[in-house]
Amino acid sequence: MECKRIIMNYTVPPAAEDLEDLTSFLWDSLPDELVSRCDDLMIAVEELADDTTLDDLDVEDPFELLALYKDGKEISPGVERKVASEDDVLVLYRRPILDMWCEMQEDLQNLIRQVVIEEIGRHFDFSEEDIEEMTGRHYQGLL
Repeated sequence: MECKRIIMNYTVPPAAEDLEDLTSFLWDSLPDELVSRCDDLMIAVEELADDTTLDDLDVEDPFELLALYKDGKEISPGVERKVASEDDVLVLYRRPILDMWCEMQEDLQNLIRQVVIEEIGRHFDFSEEDIEEMTGRHYQGLL
C-alpha cells in the first residue's frame, strides 16, 4: 500500500489531490454514526460547482458551496436507501474551501473535517444540534 505524507505547511495552495489525501486521512476521525452509513461513499474534489448544480440548489455564488453529497439513493419513486451506495459521491469544492481557510485562518485539517461532517450529517437528516456536537468531538488529537 502506498503511504502518503500529509504536509500541513503549504507554500502554494493545496491541490485537489492534497485535499483528497487529507480527507482520506481524516476519515477515521469522523463520528461512527456517520462513517457507518458511508461504507461505499466516494470522495471527489472539484474546483467549483458547475452552473447546473448551482441552479438546482438555487445558489448564486459558487463560493458559498463548500461540499455536496450527490446520491443515488432513490431505489424507486418514493423509496430511498438510508446508507451510501457505490453511486454516492461527496464532492468537496476546492476553491471555496481554500477561501474559507484563508479567511478563517483555521487549521485546514479541522476545516475539512467540519465541512465533511456537516455535509454528511445534513444529507442523513441529523439535527443541527447533533451535527454541532459531532464537529466538536475530539478525535485522535485533531481538535
